[in-house]
Amino acid sequence: MVFFAAKKMKALIFGINGQDGFYLCSLLQQQKIDVIGISRSKSDWLYGDVGDFKLVSELIKKEQPDYVFHLAANSTTSHDALFENHQTISTGTLNILESVYRYSKRTKIFLSGSGLQFVNKGVPISEKDEFYAGSPYCVSRIQSVYAARYYRELGLSVYVGYFFNHDSPLRSERHINKKIAMAVQRIADGSKEIIEIGNMNTRKEFSFAGDIMKAIWMLVNQDAVHEAVIGSGKAYSIKDWIEICFQSKKIDWHPFIVTKENFTAEYDVLVSAPHLIRSIGWQPEVDINGLAELMIK
Repeated sequence: MVFFAAKKMKALIFGINGQDGFYLCSLLQQQKIDVIGISRSKSDWLYGDVGDFKLVSELIKKEQPDYVFHLAANSTTSHDALFENHQTISTGTLNILESVYRYSKRTKIFLSGSGLQFVNKGVPISEKDEFYAGSPYCVSRIQSVYAARYYRELGLSVYVGYFFNHDSPLRSERHINKKIAMAVQRIADGSKEIIEIGNMNTRKEFSFAGDIMKAIWMLVNQDAVHEAVIGSGKAYSIKDWIEICFQSKKIDWHPFIVTKENFTAEYDVLVSAPHLIRSIGWQPEVDINGLAELMIK
């Protein structure tokens, strides 16, 4: 009798060098899945641009992956990133979808979306809410969703997860949550620095990136739900985050915080209504206190 070893599963991750790529890669490797990472930044992974159809199509044709995850993006709503966001998000999505359609139709595709691409009335947002093209970033995200829906009609397994704010120790200090966490650590070590904050009353989610990646893994491994908002559904203010971070070091935050004058926040509150993703069994494990502990360490 001849026994054949089971074929090892394979996944491509575009945008692997971001925090989401790191935690998703770790999760997939725990599942014994071979990971091929693609990034525009220099690293040990494959250098490449998801906006390059030749690269994407040849890679998918050659590797015949079980999964493709599109996480690549410049996470800014600035008009200055108009063409970069279009190339990476919109064109990148079409490159992946068309390549899978031509060469590997059994491949499951995940596309990252954003809570920012919905009309925000200050109440929890679900995947059923109307889109809002309020920035070039959102325009690209919305276009990608419609492309996903079209290719789903052609028979592909395409999933979209609309991410709300999530963080980890891998964030850079250009992100306000990491900026505060690192400053608190330095202040605890003796720094006298002052942290400049925009609107401390802005409320958003404080989820852990590792939890969010577990949600998308659950999403792509079922067939009932293809689009879902992914978030904790719990909103906290920037002031809450400041208080939690400083309290972890038993320090009064008031002498170290100043607010920017004439600052206009992008939104007052951004929070998800994650009923659908929870219906398939996902629950976040790390709360805001646990996230602060992780990031300050």
